[in-house]
Amino acid sequence: MNTLPFSQACENNKAPILAVLQQTFADRRRVLEIASGTGQHACHFAAHMPWLEWQPTELASNLAVLHPRCAAYSGTNLLPEQELDVREQPWPLPVPDALFSANSLHIMAWTAVEQLFEALHSGASQDVVLALYGPFNYGGQYTSASNARFDQWLAQQHPDSAIRDFEAVDTLAAQAGFKLRADKDMPANNRLLVWHKQHGRA
Repeated sequence: MNTLPFSQACENNKAPILAVLQQTFADRRRVLEIASGTGQHACHFAAHMPWLEWQPTELASNLAVLHPRCAAYSGTNLLPEQELDVREQPWPLPVPDALFSANSLHIMAWTAVEQLFEALHSGASQDVVLALYGPFNYGGQYTSASNARFDQWLAQQHPDSAIRDFEAVDTLAAQAGFKLRADKDMPANNRLLVWHKQHGRA
């Protein structure tokens, strides 16, 4: 029997994330997911939010991990996975009315985070919702001892990886025309941040 790529973290957090996204994306039509990983989130969320078209994406080197689970999805609202590197300007995919990403900002380099928001500044039209899940620091401080240990582990894996400061990310979002709409406390010392690019904002 073939075993699909699996992330225990995705399995643990998919239910609490879904509970928020079902409200956040209630009036959305298509979601572009950045860094879809194993596809567990994409398939679970698409199955439980059938009014959405869900677009999973990954780096070219990770598409082989993403494909098997997406290919096994039996619904009709999960779009074929696509290659996306947020550092590419402009993005090869259009920005729809919603975007989601989980546990990605602390993996990518800070310059890539900046490029992500630069792409959203130029490529996202008005009335776009952005939802990001993961650990964040506040006021330059870790929110838990476990996050401090996790940040040390990240630094050992790659010098460009680190838990990001909420204030720095929110500044990038504001510069791209997005206003913070929600900051949700999530399990395992994570947050779910929601921004909205409103009409009339550059």
